[in-house]
Amino acid sequence: MIPAEAEITTKSLAAEAEGPGGGEWTQWGRNGTNNMASPATGISIDITSGEIGDDGEVTDAKGAKWVAKLGSQAYGTPTIYQGQVFVGTNNEEPRIEAVKGDHGVLMAFDEQTGGLNWQFSVPKLGAGKVSDWEYLGICSSMLLDGKNGYVVTNRGEIICLDLYGLADGNDGPFQEEDAYASTGLEKLGTGEPVDKGEKGADIVWGYDMRSELGVFPHNITSSSVVMAGDKIFASTSNGVDWSHINIPAPTSPCLIALNKETGELVAEEASGIGERIMHCNWSSPGYAEDLNGKATVVFGAGDGYVYGFDANEFDVEEDGGEKYNLMKELWKVNCCPNEYRFDKDGEPIKYATYPGPSEIIASPVVYDNKVYVAIGQDPEHGEGVGAITCIDPSKGNGDDAIVWQFRELGRTISTPSIVDGLIYIADYSGKLFCLDAETGEKYWEHDTLSHIWSSTLVVDGKVFLGNEDGEMVVMKAGKEYEEIATIEYPSPIYSTCVVANGTLYVMTQTHLYAYGQK
Repeated sequence: MIPAEAEITTKSLAAEAEGPGGGEWTQWGRNGTNNMASPATGISIDITSGEIGDDGEVTDAKGAKWVAKLGSQAYGTPTIYQGQVFVGTNNEEPRIEAVKGDHGVLMAFDEQTGGLNWQFSVPKLGAGKVSDWEYLGICSSMLLDGKNGYVVTNRGEIICLDLYGLADGNDGPFQEEDAYASTGLEKLGTGEPVDKGEKGADIVWGYDMRSELGVFPHNITSSSVVMAGDKIFASTSNGVDWSHINIPAPTSPCLIALNKETGELVAEEASGIGERIMHCNWSSPGYAEDLNGKATVVFGAGDGYVYGFDANEFDVEEDGGEKYNLMKELWKVNCCPNEYRFDKDGEPIKYATYPGPSEIIASPVVYDNKVYVAIGQDPEHGEGVGAITCIDPSKGNGDDAIVWQFRELGRTISTPSIVDGLIYIADYSGKLFCLDAETGEKYWEHDTLSHIWSSTLVVDGKVFLGNEDGEMVVMKAGKEYEEIATIEYPSPIYSTCVVANGTLYVMTQTHLYAYGQK
C-alpha cells in the first residue's frame, strides 16, 4: 500500500532518522560517502532462503517478513524510503500485462508486505550488447529525496519519478508516460502508447544523456546518482564501441550535474576523461560536504584516475554565444599503477589481459577525510591484477596524495566498507580482505571460492557479502579472523545487502528477501 501523501515529508537525506534499526537506506552507498555500513543492531542471521515453487514463489524462508519475485536478472541495490522498497530488474516476470517483452524495470514494493505498489517500465534501445545488453534491466539504484526518486535507466536517461506512481494521478509536469513506455525520451510520441493503469510510474522529468550530450554507453548505462544540495551528479557511462578500441564520443562528458527540481543541465566535466577511456564509465560518484575544506564530488573514472570536483563552483566557458558551466577539478590521482599500464620496456600493456591496466568501477569511499578507491574491469574480462589506494587530498595532487596502495587485491568492482578504522573489501576472484584504513596493513583474508560482484555491508558487528554461487558469507567484523555463517540461495547474488529500519534485504538475481520482524 502506498503511504498517504501527508505521511511523506520533504526531509533532507542528511536528517534521516536512525536508532537501533539503522534508519532508511535512501541511495546507493547509503549516503554520499558510499560507505556501506549501518549502525543498526539486532540483525539476525538465523535465516534461510526457503523453497522456490513451480510458480517461482518462495515459501518457508526462515526469518523473512516477505519475499518478492523479481525478473530473471537484478544487479542494483535496493533503496528504502518512506514505506517503500525500490529495486531494478528486467521484465522476465511481467507484473503489468500491457508491458510486454524485454524492458528495464524499477519496482516499488510496500516495505511491510512486499506487495507491488507501482512499476516503472523502460523500453530497450534495440542496440543489443553494444549499448543496452539484452535482459540486463535497470542496474541503477534509485536515490530518494522528499517526494521524488532519481534513477538512471538502461537507455542512458536520468529520470525523476514521483514516489506515489500514478495511483494518485499524474502530477506532472511530464504528462506523456504512456508514450514513454514504447519509445523512451529519444523518440517520444512516435510509438504506440502503452496504458499501464494505476500500477504505472509517474514521471516528473527526464534527461536523455545520449541525445543531449552525444555520449555512447558501452554495454549498459550502469551507475547511480549522488545528490549535492540542489544538484544531482551522474556518470554518463560513456565508453568504447563494439571494437573495444574506438571511442565514439571522446569529447562528451563522463560526469554531469543536473538541477534536481527541473532536470536542466547545470555543469559537465571537461577534464578529458572521454579521450582516455579504457572501457566505460560505470562508477557511481560520491559526495563529501567538507573534504579538505571543499564540498567535493568524488568520481572514479574510466581512465583509472579518481577526480575531486568542486560541487558548487564552476568555470564558465562561452562558445558560439552560449555559456557552459564546466566542473572545476580540485585534484586527481592515478589509482592504476604505472606497472599495470606499461611493461619494463615502457610499452603499453594490452587492456583486458591479466597484467594489464584497469579503470574504476567500484565507488570511491570517503572516510575520515580520506578517499579509498579500488580498480577493476568488467567481469566479462576475467581476473587480473588490482589495487586499492588510500588518498589524502590535503597532501596535494597526483602521487603526492597517495597515502598507501595495497596490491594483493585482484581486480574488483566491489566498493569497500570502512568501520572503526578497518576496511572490508572483496575482489572479483572471490577473496574478502580486512585492512587497516590508516596503513593498508592486511589483518586477514577469506576466500569464498566464487566470483564476487557485490560489495560488503558492515552492520551489527558483522560483514555480509554475497557471491556468484548464491552464497551470503557472514564474517565477524574486526581484526581477528572469524567466519560466522554461510547462507545459501538458489541463484547468484550480484547485489549488495542493505539494512533499513531493522530489516536486512538480500537480493538475488530473481528474488528480494526482506528479513526482520513481521
